Amino acid sequence: MPDRGFTVRHLNALTDLEVGELADVLVDCVEGGAAVGFMDRLSRERAIAFWCVVRQDIAVGNRALVVAVDAFGVCGTVQLLLHQPENQPHFATLVKLLVHRRARRRGIGTALIKAAEASARDSDRTLLVLVAARNSEAAHLYDRLGWLRVGDIPGYALFPGGDRCDATVFYRNLNDQSG
Repeated sequence: MPDRGFTVRHLNALTDLEVGELADVLVDCVEGGAAVGFMDRLSRERAIAFWCVVRQDIAVGNRALVVAVDAFGVCGTVQLLLHQPENQPHFATLVKLLVHRRARRRGIGTALIKAAEASARDSDRTLLVLVAARNSEAAHLYDRLGWLRVGDIPGYALFPGGDRCDATVFYRNLNDQSG
């Protein structure tokens, strides 16, 4: 396989350096207008605080984390929320697909999603759900990768600048080999 200029890894723990690099990716994505739960002017300190919570969730097995790393460090990430009610042991939520703007259009998003799906299988999760900004690059990526649209929710969240953001709910049954 040719060198793609990045590698994808599953992380079972986060170093302080990785927390800082992930914070930089998050800040960049929010500055670029991504609707990922944060508003404009996200400080690096606040982003670091978010990743410290993620680090704790990883340590206790409530979250799985996949990162993409290139020559400049962490350039992308995605998470699986694994902690679910006891009647949903087969279920996980895919959240926070983030690719730094400097690293886009290189297949990183696709590689991260495929790695997250593999991680879900390794965790005995076969049903994945996610929410993406309607008509976003991420939503188009999920379509291309065979995720199924459930429907749209008007005004679901806010873009970082404060405008309302419609969302599309997707799911993927990992037992269905057709996708």
